[in-house]
Amino acid sequence: MTIANDTTELAVRALKHLAEGTTDQAPQTLDLPVAAYLDEECYQREFDAIFLRRPQAVLLSTEVAEPGDYVARTFLGKPLLVVRGKDGVARVFLNVCRHRGARLCPEGSGRAPRFTCPYHAWTYDREGKLVGVLGASTFGEVDKAKLGLTELSSQEAAGVIWATLTPGIETDIDDWLGAMRHQLELLRLGECVVFTQRTIPSPGWKVTMDGYLEAYHHDTVHAATLSQHTIGNMLVHDIIGHHQILTMSRRNLPELASLPEAEWQAGNYLRRIYAVFPNFQISGIVGGYFLVSQILPGECATRSETIQTILAAKKPETSEDVAAAEAFRDMAFNAVELEDYPIGFGIQAGLASGANEHFVIGRNEPGLQHYHKTVAELSA
Repeated sequence: MTIANDTTELAVRALKHLAEGTTDQAPQTLDLPVAAYLDEECYQREFDAIFLRRPQAVLLSTEVAEPGDYVARTFLGKPLLVVRGKDGVARVFLNVCRHRGARLCPEGSGRAPRFTCPYHAWTYDREGKLVGVLGASTFGEVDKAKLGLTELSSQEAAGVIWATLTPGIETDIDDWLGAMRHQLELLRLGECVVFTQRTIPSPGWKVTMDGYLEAYHHDTVHAATLSQHTIGNMLVHDIIGHHQILTMSRRNLPELASLPEAEWQAGNYLRRIYAVFPNFQISGIVGGYFLVSQILPGECATRSETIQTILAAKKPETSEDVAAAEAFRDMAFNAVELEDYPIGFGIQAGLASGANEHFVIGRNEPGLQHYHKTVAELSA
């Protein structure tokens, strides 16, 4: 399918669907075994192949905007330390001292010129080099050049820091993102600021992801919130390699039909959801605000957690700006925590009941079909 860079082209496709009562569709329905959501052996194979051996969106560039900025966070079970060095390069290290394996830096964020282990005070600089050994004269000979922090292969692209979480596996972000990189660059995420961020528990990884990839549930689950602004069960769907963009239409879309195409500002009538495989979502792009969601599988197939970040194109400073940011935050957060996830937790609780051996994924759910086929492809 051709990638629609031009929002006018997207609007033309959306208007056609609106007029005909249609939506982009997969060629046929898809039967998906319920065991794919529950089987722990399958889960471990998929987790290793997809989450540990392929690039992950670890952090937004703006979270470590200046040299010395750092974030220490457990991410997909790995203790990470992301630091922007004096040279402006953001690096991703395992947050583990090379002496005896202690956690080097407490979880959190801040700015620091160096990092000192709380156990034996070995010290590392912002580039991960070992620069100090306590009691060096009594410790014995140490080759500092070989005992820097363990660095993971990482690259910064489109306002995101991407890393491969298994040491020794190299990241090629251009190969991984393909044409999706340009699509993300158009959002200018690196120029945004974090308004607020939180981490919440979520159902199993696949149950959670399913809710992010279709518009079929929109008018029922979000009838009092998002559906007031966006048309449900009508989707313009673009596949970009492993990734995809889901374009939904705002309720004001019919206005375009009465305007000359040359006068369209089509972006005001559409809502695009950027789904970077396997778990990085950018959606709710309204008035200079973004909802970024990172769905992180947990220790088993039935658990995950979601990092939700509200980005603003510029720092809200006036009371009106702050009120607008808070209103966007509340709508986005509540739609997920109070509407989507209760349904998801109910699905998770019922998976092992025996009610279903297979789920039927509809033709009007092409995002789900593409996602689950990609999971199967990359974990085979």
